[in-house]
Amino acid sequence: MVHIWNDLSEVPADFGPSVVTFGNFDGVHRGHQQVLSQLIRTARLNHARAVAITFDPHPAQVHRPESAPELIMGLEDKLVALGELGLDAVLVMKYSMELASLTPEEFAAAVLVDGLKASHVVVGHDARFGRGNSGDLSTMQELGRKLGFEVLVISEFGSEGFPIHDDDGTDRRCSSTWVREALREGDVATAAAVLGRPHRMRGEVVHGAARGRDLGFPTANLAPTASGYIPADGIYAGWLVDQAGTRWPAAISVGSNPTFDGVSRQVEAHVIDRPEESPDEFDLYDQTVVVEFVTRLRGMVAYRGPEALVDQMRLDVVQAHDILFAR
Repeated sequence: MVHIWNDLSEVPADFGPSVVTFGNFDGVHRGHQQVLSQLIRTARLNHARAVAITFDPHPAQVHRPESAPELIMGLEDKLVALGELGLDAVLVMKYSMELASLTPEEFAAAVLVDGLKASHVVVGHDARFGRGNSGDLSTMQELGRKLGFEVLVISEFGSEGFPIHDDDGTDRRCSSTWVREALREGDVATAAAVLGRPHRMRGEVVHGAARGRDLGFPTANLAPTASGYIPADGIYAGWLVDQAGTRWPAAISVGSNPTFDGVSRQVEAHVIDRPEESPDEFDLYDQTVVVEFVTRLRGMVAYRGPEALVDQMRLDVVQAHDILFAR
């Protein structure tokens, strides 16, 4: 079981030695997974604990909130994804101007050495840390010699059997930016390839306008506060995972319901195989659910009235079912 610490003060005094890395890990994509899997192997070989440090909120939300990237996943899903990799612990550090003001040596000494008893620190070639991002790889290596830890340099790209090819056929480094680009285009298949799993959103099911129910396609509407990057408008095949952990096949709509002149974007999932024996008892309201996007079926279109929309929805449900159960 992975230990989750929300402050350096929560780390036990006798914890260590450890192999540590740090980063935002937004998406916990396959590049992150490669770094973390090598970190875990190093920890096992050295009879040490494998620890990842991540930051909340994202540093860009503190330094430049007006241009901060939309996050791929919320903190809860990030911790779930990190925990599934086999880490011993994750330290969530509250990112603030106070933390940002630490010099590279202050950060390394207080967090990596005194706090986590690091014997090894794993970083990428482009690592930046400390006040004004003044620390880099050579800084970390110098601090390792001074403070007594070994620095391991690992490139984020992919795992064995990878890489992923970009649209022009060239290999591309896995990145959170690439995932966001794909989701912005509705290309959830490419996003899944970079992430190593389907893209997910998590949120509470709330009451909507009930148009889907009136049309014979009831939907679970995610609250506007749902976490996770909202992909491009359109209809998707995917899965809804309820609070009990049951996975339901679903046709997922993202958009503003243009047939009814909607203005606000909504994410709503129609569960395809609802229990026939007790459909009225299949109540997801107020549950926190996860919606997974598998593939995009089509873009969002304004139809000439409800009848045409219902005909298309029937086709969407059949196509989503065929795609999901052909895998």
